[in-house]
Amino acid sequence: MFLTNHDVAELTAWRRKLHAMPEVSGDEVATAAEVQAFLAETAPDKVISGLGGTGVAAVFEGDEAGPTVLFRCELDALPIEEISDLPHRSRLPGKGHMCGHDGHTATVAALARGFAKQRPQRGRVVLMFQPAEETGAGAAAVIADERFAEIRPDYSFSLHNLPGLPLGHVWLKEGIANCASRGLKIMLTGKTAHASAPETGRSPMRAIAFLMPALTDLSRGTVAGGDFVLATVGHVHLGEPAFGIAPAYAELWVTLRTTTNDQMQALVDAAEGLAREAAERDGLALDTSYHEIFSHCDNQPEAVTILRASLDAEGVTHEPGEALRASEDFGLFGTVSKSAMFYLGAGEKHPALHNPDYDYPDDLIPLGARIFMRTARDLLG
Repeated sequence: MFLTNHDVAELTAWRRKLHAMPEVSGDEVATAAEVQAFLAETAPDKVISGLGGTGVAAVFEGDEAGPTVLFRCELDALPIEEISDLPHRSRLPGKGHMCGHDGHTATVAALARGFAKQRPQRGRVVLMFQPAEETGAGAAAVIADERFAEIRPDYSFSLHNLPGLPLGHVWLKEGIANCASRGLKIMLTGKTAHASAPETGRSPMRAIAFLMPALTDLSRGTVAGGDFVLATVGHVHLGEPAFGIAPAYAELWVTLRTTTNDQMQALVDAAEGLAREAAERDGLALDTSYHEIFSHCDNQPEAVTILRASLDAEGVTHEPGEALRASEDFGLFGTVSKSAMFYLGAGEKHPALHNPDYDYPDDLIPLGARIFMRTARDLLG
């Protein structure tokens, strides 16, 4: 174990500090500053800040030529009100680290302490603190940043904690690890009328009432079967808060999910077809837009083999597990490198991700760091 008890105590305290100061996607300015301050004492060979927005990359160079190995974590929190009474609970109303990105950040920061004591023998390590994972914008922005070429990896690794899985137990499989998803916004415009004479206008009410169950009924299949399709209505807005007006405008937001990217177009076509049908039936104008687009995450065989060897060497119980319905923008790193992500159990009875009473299990910080450090040393010495 490369971390001392003092290191673990400091990392735990720092993780809790991050938990208390959550920043949502794209606004991680103070969090990024905290990361840079923490990294300063480890004296990386290079630090790139403002990467893809607020991202931070720390580079530790070896003496010999070799591959570049990237370990990625996420900086952002969620627009969720925390309901816990923890001493380190969120100090910012309506915002909370309800997905564990604070813990993932502490885990990757722990590696900096290890490489400060002993650089890799060859190649280089990149510690990537990525912004805006929750919206699907962060990985794309990092990779599109022209400075990413300076740290383009040969291998990329990441982890995500997983409530419901025994504490410290790992799921790791080849192939699909996370599904593809995107948000579809359906906007319907008609004509207002007096509430006493709704027939003189064109209300989108019936269209919305039709679309909510019709879109949901597109759902079918399973992730394991490879034919998974899910449409989840997340938000509806209809008219103005007034009793005297029959509405003219409505919005419906629905999240579309499929196992893989190439299955998404059929779901998009079906959803848009239902929207057109509803709009045409009631003489409504229709607009659509797409948001928070996530590619599926594909664990590549060589990267999985490397991680499995690390888990075995560290005595960590692991099994293939299953792909998650949830999306994860780490999959984009697989377009520029050999990549894999594993799921680290947060406890069978732990509050679920995005629950308002979720908190990252601090015991996972040194465990995740051990697995990553073993991976780095096996590849780079």
